[in-house]
Amino acid sequence: MKKEEIVHLPISRFHYHLPEEKIARYPLPQRDASRLLLYGEGEIGSAIFTDLPEQLPEGSLLLFNNTRVIHARLLFRKPGGARIEIFCLTPSRPADYAVNFQQHQSCTWHCMTGNARRWREEPLVMRVPTEKGEVTLQAERVARHGSETEIRFSWDDDRFTFNELLEAAGRLPIPPYLNRPSEEKDEVTYQTVYSRIEGSVAAPTAGLHFTPQVMEQLHTRGIKTAEVTLHVGAGTFRPVKSETIADHEMHTEFISVERETIEMLLHHQGKLIVVGTTSLRTVESLYYIGRKLYDRPDLQSHELTVMQWEPYEEKKMITPAEALQSILTYLDRTGEKRLMADTQIIIAPGYRFHYPDALLTNFHQPQSTLLLLIAAFVGDDWEKIYDYALREGFRFLSYGDSSLLWKKIKEECN
Repeated sequence: MKKEEIVHLPISRFHYHLPEEKIARYPLPQRDASRLLLYGEGEIGSAIFTDLPEQLPEGSLLLFNNTRVIHARLLFRKPGGARIEIFCLTPSRPADYAVNFQQHQSCTWHCMTGNARRWREEPLVMRVPTEKGEVTLQAERVARHGSETEIRFSWDDDRFTFNELLEAAGRLPIPPYLNRPSEEKDEVTYQTVYSRIEGSVAAPTAGLHFTPQVMEQLHTRGIKTAEVTLHVGAGTFRPVKSETIADHEMHTEFISVERETIEMLLHHQGKLIVVGTTSLRTVESLYYIGRKLYDRPDLQSHELTVMQWEPYEEKKMITPAEALQSILTYLDRTGEKRLMADTQIIIAPGYRFHYPDALLTNFHQPQSTLLLLIAAFVGDDWEKIYDYALREGFRFLSYGDSSLLWKKIKEECN
């Protein structure tokens, strides 16, 4: 498919009826007791998640997203009682997540603001109780950027980092479609067992099914594992409201991939299974970053962003290996140990995949960019897969069941 055909795909083609009772409001008591839909070569079956290691060929590489969900929701109250919610999205100053989290006096974030009409010019103040005493956290508006507000946070005790204050004052942002407030048990169940890099405002939910026992079984079977980081943004929950995907603006997300992982991807000879749509978007973004660097090896880090429609532009194609090698050459030149960049990539039917053979993922909302990605990966069989899942009682969305989807082999055009 050509770009003109892809961008004008009507989003109504990617609709299905999702009854409320099919949405899992809570996870199962045992993570790996969830069901696992199996799809490959047009055939559909089912298993239990603990069966996953037996479903993967020996010598496969499983790619995880190691991001960790932060306490991104801050609830301030004005002296008159009005509640203002600040939802931290991405760091602004400093722009680096790790550096921003370690600030001891102030930092700035791009945020969404709830009940913003009640917040005029005055700073908002919150008193935060901690084991080391009470801290006063202040929020001031700096600038507006479309639907987002740039907000400067400052506090009166430099013994605390911003990350520590978020943990103490903020709330975990569970998905809005769960229609319930976050609970204490979500602090555990809404994080993957391998999460370690703080920064997401939503969990990479395909990974919620893994347990230490399943990880050990993978190791025993000779399945290799590697990690990437994509900090999931709030835009992942935003449905496509335009009639065609051409008018939908993808959110930008931060990715980070260690040199060791890029080398592993380059030299791996077996099957590559990506855990979740976030891992898939990360590894596919590597191709387009590598293509930029193949053409212009002198690019700087801020020039590596993958734009939304970049994969569909008619440019010279290089091999997936050449793309990865170009990134390694860039890391050699800059002396960096990891690649860090932003991606706005949208994956829709007609997209040509470069790296993954299979995708492990949950079941996604109708008319969402995540469902577009699924349709790109398995073709029109997505409807058959979702019909089967609904008919057989699978649980949907973040706390629902999962599926192992093998990529549909077909002729594709960029």
